[in-house]
Amino acid sequence: MYHTSMRLSEEEGKLLAGEGGETLRKALESVIRYGELFGATELAPLDGPVHLVTSFGIPLLRPVFAIMDELIAAGLKTERPFTVDPRPCDYANVPTSLLERLVFDKIMYAKQADYEAQLAAVGLKDGSSFSCACYFDEVGNLPGRGDILAWAESSAVAYANSVLGARTNRNSGVLELLCGIVGRAPRFGLLTDEGRRASWVIELRTSALPEAQLLGSAIGMKVVEEVPYIRGLGALLGGELDQGAKDYLKDLGAASASNGAVGLYHVEGLTPEARELGEGLVKPGARTYLIDDAEIERVRRGYPVLWKDPAAKPRLAFIGCPHLSKSQLYSWLERIEAALAAEGSRRVRVPTVLTTAPGVEAAFRADSDALARLEATGATLSSICPLMYLNNPLCGKKAVATCSNKLRTYTAARYFTEAELASVVARGRV
Repeated sequence: MYHTSMRLSEEEGKLLAGEGGETLRKALESVIRYGELFGATELAPLDGPVHLVTSFGIPLLRPVFAIMDELIAAGLKTERPFTVDPRPCDYANVPTSLLERLVFDKIMYAKQADYEAQLAAVGLKDGSSFSCACYFDEVGNLPGRGDILAWAESSAVAYANSVLGARTNRNSGVLELLCGIVGRAPRFGLLTDEGRRASWVIELRTSALPEAQLLGSAIGMKVVEEVPYIRGLGALLGGELDQGAKDYLKDLGAASASNGAVGLYHVEGLTPEARELGEGLVKPGARTYLIDDAEIERVRRGYPVLWKDPAAKPRLAFIGCPHLSKSQLYSWLERIEAALAAEGSRRVRVPTVLTTAPGVEAAFRADSDALARLEATGATLSSICPLMYLNNPLCGKKAVATCSNKLRTYTAARYFTEAELASVVARGRV
């Protein structure tokens, strides 16, 4: 039996002693050891489903598949049906050459079907639960204020903590699954009141609302994994946490989490804890970071262009990393139509893929008028993960354009603002 100094409930002690079986005991021990590394003294019961970051069947993940097989053999499932990040492939809607498809099917994601069967066996909600934006109404993994969670997807963690006021650390892949199996997470970091206080104050003094992806990038690179308190943004967003503000903060959080490691940010007067506690969230001695127009431009100029030929014609454009909300889909439809009209064109000149959650995709496709308009532009709709699609040598060589700072950070895709990207896909060149 593993001996721990962590305070355990009577039930937890029995499970650690093996009364629930050896596999459940090992799962609990793993969660406890994880918590001990970060100084946790107890476990916190989960209030909602976990969200898994590992959605791809890469053959190299043999240890993961072995863990899944052991959980399945022991008859173990998560306490609540869970959601998972997007699938890596969609041959029907994303341009994929025969060679690329061969690489995906035989090498990169050769275990995809087997792994998805394992996910279903240990508690996957359903076949439409593949999205990095699991909190969308159409996906259904929407936590409440103060709920204790165990999520791993960085953009979802930032959104849950910041916009929804739930509590989750940025957990490692597989550990979040084990937390779901035992129904508990170690209480440390962003699960604690002190861990949620801000050690940075962001003074936003731009002349207009900055691009969410650029502001999030600037914040992430400056504060890294610490908690920022953002002044000046709430007013620019209208002072209400409406759908437009949520969409903006979703993208800001994804950029701050990928260009840094931000798991929680507070927006003065707007996000739940900031509205309730205000400046009380700021730690004494917090550092200040001033962001004005010049700083946004400095950050933007610092992005490298990783295309082999910077003057190349873009071969593909991805919009939606993290996944687009339904309102963002309609906004992008209008933006693309307007860009085409400005160029005197009828169809995009760069293959353009808009990505969203399966449930949102289904709802949009059910709107026959909107779907016909999108198809008329030549753009396509998919629920894949653009990052995983590009994360291979063949696709990685493509000149891919995006307005996602996360995709820019993890791949060779080139960043453009939303207005720039709409113009690029309409005219077919940078």
